[in-house]
Amino acid sequence: MKTISRAIVSGAMIGGLLILTGCAMFRQKVEDKDVSNMPDYDATYSAKDLRNLSEKVATSIATSDFIRNQPTNLIMIIYGVQPRTTTFVDTQAMTDRLRNILMQKSNNKIQFVNESRRQELMKEQGFQAQNATDETRTAIGKQLGAKCMLTGALIEMQKQTGKQVRVSKTELVYYQLTIEITDLETGIIAWSTQEEFARTAREPLIGW
Repeated sequence: MKTISRAIVSGAMIGGLLILTGCAMFRQKVEDKDVSNMPDYDATYSAKDLRNLSEKVATSIATSDFIRNQPTNLIMIIYGVQPRTTTFVDTQAMTDRLRNILMQKSNNKIQFVNESRRQELMKEQGFQAQNATDETRTAIGKQLGAKCMLTGALIEMQKQTGKQVRVSKTELVYYQLTIEITDLETGIIAWSTQEEFARTAREPLIGW
């Protein structure tokens, strides 16, 4: 009987430890990551690519002869990057970051029209015209016009290994970003650049 009792107690203790360990295994874990060195979990576009592409393009623009040879500050408007991808890519985030880096790297030699806030600007000017005093009222019609327009496109091409007897599949994804600066007066593309990268990912066909 003592042997049976000891076995029951031992089994209960082991079961209790397994339950506690199991609970710990399924417990939520939160940790901060270094945004400048984030890992890739698959082959598709990631936050790391957003940072890298924005940095490379901004550096190319800020150090280009096109910017150096400008007689005065260059006022630019961004009309976005067209996403030509099979998966969703937030290209607005790319242009927002590109704008911020360009303003820093060019020491404000490149300035931007706030195209996303035009309605708010007009609303505020209308309010001031009706309610503000002459001394504090913002003059209507004094906004500076853009000289150049920044546009672009991000394309994606995917390839996967064909149907064969295998335990894993490999995916290859290629991305190409094209950025153009167009002179709004002449319609001529005054400057352009391309950045590209490719990534592969292998994943098992059977797994948890």
